[in-house]
Amino acid sequence: MIRLPDRFNACAYFVDRHVHEGRGHRVAIEFAEQRVTYAELAVRTRQVASALRSRFAVRPEERVLIAAFDGPEAIYAFFGAIRIGAVPVPVNTAWRPAEYAYALEDSGAVVAIVSASILPHLRAAACQARTRLRAVIVIAGAPEPLADCSAFDDLLAAAVDDEAEAPTSKDAPAFWLYSSGSTGPPKACVHLQHDMVVSAESYARGVLGIRETDRCFSVARLFFAYGLGNAMYFPFAVGATAILSESVGGAARVYAAIERYRPTLFFSVPTNYAMLLAQTRNGTDFDLSSIRLAVSAGEALPASLFERFRHRFGIEILDGIGSTEVLHIFISNRPGAIRPGSSGQVVHGYEARVVDENGRSVAVGDIGDLMIKGDSTCAGYWNQHERTKDVVEGHWIRTGDKYSVDTDGYFWFAGRTDDMLKVGGQWVSPIEVESAIATHRGVRECAVVGWTDEDGLTKPCWYVVPFDPANLTRQFANEVVAHACQRLPHYKRPHWVELALELPKTPTGKIQRYKLREYQRVGSGMAT
Repeated sequence: MIRLPDRFNACAYFVDRHVHEGRGHRVAIEFAEQRVTYAELAVRTRQVASALRSRFAVRPEERVLIAAFDGPEAIYAFFGAIRIGAVPVPVNTAWRPAEYAYALEDSGAVVAIVSASILPHLRAAACQARTRLRAVIVIAGAPEPLADCSAFDDLLAAAVDDEAEAPTSKDAPAFWLYSSGSTGPPKACVHLQHDMVVSAESYARGVLGIRETDRCFSVARLFFAYGLGNAMYFPFAVGATAILSESVGGAARVYAAIERYRPTLFFSVPTNYAMLLAQTRNGTDFDLSSIRLAVSAGEALPASLFERFRHRFGIEILDGIGSTEVLHIFISNRPGAIRPGSSGQVVHGYEARVVDENGRSVAVGDIGDLMIKGDSTCAGYWNQHERTKDVVEGHWIRTGDKYSVDTDGYFWFAGRTDDMLKVGGQWVSPIEVESAIATHRGVRECAVVGWTDEDGLTKPCWYVVPFDPANLTRQFANEVVAHACQRLPHYKRPHWVELALELPKTPTGKIQRYKLREYQRVGSGMAT
């Protein structure tokens, strides 16, 4: 248990503390040509806080929607709101108007802080929703002269730099994060003032050994729980440096950012690691020598991908599992103690159980539902009481993931609860089958879902994305099936194979398997 005083404000801890302790001169944020020190960060958050309170009358616990691309302003807005006890709500910058309308109405946000290119979507959303918006603040670019629209830079210039942090409780609401929506409409997870400290101490310090000299670069964006830790409060917990970019883009841009900024901690997702491996250049390979640790989360990292990355770059990827509800990673591999293909062992500060449908712990090696206990777990879903009761059971939260645990305490992902297939009375783990498919060198990525045959029985359908688009052929499909089935029992072979150029994903890189299930047209796949 991490001890914090009853009166606690996360902005004071992650921002002001470094100035008070003599680290104000250290660089907190690198963004393009900008270098923002911790002293400057403290000034900017006080200015945002002053503007929100004095000009827009934002009160404690009122919500401030943030639809902003990664950059210093997004962080100023986040901690500026927390400073006065308001609740920032970072949301996906790739959303469309209907999704912003949902978030505006669901959160009851009184102020929205948006990047200029998102402003048209927000205006359209405001027309669709019943909102409480009192003001819209635009980052970068001159907004049209509207009464409820202000320029972010102008507010900073006019604000008073004297806003002290609100005397919030360590258990008061601090920020919301919407779930990725991979299994339905987004749910707002209500996180408390102490939650970021718990994740930073348990995972960033406990697993990564993060230190003041580290430089953190994340492919996942700040509006995701994963990215918010990677690129903001992890480095801010120790006075390290966050490397930000508005848009990471493809593999070439990721490599360019790594070679330019020389991060020591690199955070990504399995899909992006596969993209990096697919990218080559003539002459010398890309220089990743600055990276002391690479991290993966979002979904299970196949052992074959781990081995290929290690062979090419000499870097071992620490795979782990976290969730928006628990804020960050709670099970992880450790440096020097990696079991490829597994999610690792429980992070100190958390407890994990794998249970059957009656809530009893399953035997070692058996598959069950993963339950997690930890103090970074959200207080619940806003406006969704019944869904909260479905997942929160006392101090434990039901993750919705199927797992097994081995005799050494390593956890092995077996799919989402609704992704598991029962074929001929036997459970089929999509992850096990996908791992076998992924060993074929011509496969870039894959997914296994259940389709229903003419008898109403569930049978496996394999979705396969080849590296070479020219391989969208029956011959290639047959080669992949023959290759993978050498590693699988007969009942796990596919009834259908679908070849595709890409798979539907959430912005975090999670494959949206429910969409693949919805695509079924009996007999449309290549039957095997």
